[in-house]
Amino acid sequence: MPIKSSTKVEDELLGQGYEIIIGIDEAGRGPLAGPVVAAAVISKFKIQNSKLFNFVRDSKTLSAKQREILHDFIFENFYVGIGLCDHRTIDRINILEATYLAAKKALTDLIKKSGGNKRQKLKAQNAKRKTILLFDGNKKIPNLSLKQKAIINGDKLVKIISAASIVAKVTRDRIMLSMHEKYPQYHFHKHKGYGTKLHMEMLKKHGPCKIHRKSFHPVKNLQRI
Repeated sequence: MPIKSSTKVEDELLGQGYEIIIGIDEAGRGPLAGPVVAAAVISKFKIQNSKLFNFVRDSKTLSAKQREILHDFIFENFYVGIGLCDHRTIDRINILEATYLAAKKALTDLIKKSGGNKRQKLKAQNAKRKTILLFDGNKKIPNLSLKQKAIINGDKLVKIISAASIVAKVTRDRIMLSMHEKYPQYHFHKHKGYGTKLHMEMLKKHGPCKIHRKSFHPVKNLQRI
C-alpha cells in the first residue's frame, strides 16, 4: 500500500502562525530527454473534506487516469504555478541547477497567478502574512528569500507537495506526448524519456534527437560510438 500523505505538516505550520504554505515538487530529473518541470501550489480553500482531496498523494503511486482527474481538481482548488527548463538548459547548467531554476520559475508563475504582479509586491505581502515554502528533497532551493523547509519524501508525506507532484508529472507527460508526435521513432508516449529498455534500443538505432540530454552519460556514450 502506498504511504498516505496528510496535512499534518501543514496543520503544524498553521498552528505556528504561518498563513501561506507553498508546496513545490518537480518531475523529470532522471529522464534522458525532454525538460524538467516544477510546480508550485497554494490551496485556495479549506478542501480537506473533499473526497478527491483524500486521493491526493505521490504522483508515482497513481495511474495516468487518476493523475489527470486530480490534476483538474488541483487547478480548480489551488493556485498553481509551473516552471520548466528544457534539455539545452539542463546540458548547460546540469540537472540539479536546472531543477532549482525550474522551481524558481514555478514560484514566479505562482506569484503572478495568486495576485502578485511583482516580486516586490510579494515581499510586501509576506511582511504581513507569514509564508513558508515546502520543497521535496533534502536540500533547500538556493538564493531564495522566502522561508523554506526541505522535506525528504515530501511528495509521499505532505499533501501540498503531493499536489505539486501531480501537476508537475501531468504537465511533463503531456509535453512528452507532444514530443512523440514530433519524434515517433523513439516512442516517447510509452516511456516519457526515461532510460527504459525500449528507449535505449531506439537510441542505439536512431541516435539522439534534438530533445535528448547530451550531457547524460547514456546519450553521451552513444555519441562517441
